[in-house]
Amino acid sequence: MTEVKIGSNEMFETALKRFNRKIQQDGILAEARRREHYEKPSIKRKRKEAARQRKAARRS
Repeated sequence: MTEVKIGSNEMFETALKRFNRKIQQDGILAEARRREHYEKPSIKRKRKEAARQRKAARRS
């Protein structure tokens, strides 16, 4: 669970920006988008294979 404590003199907008940054770093938003719709196992395998190939191409 991501949590951001707000200081007594801190503006809401600043705290919101910190919260959004923390969510991005933790990968929570990406995970929520990924789980939004069901993904068939065959599609999941193809996506993982494509990611593996992209990673291998970057190393070369």
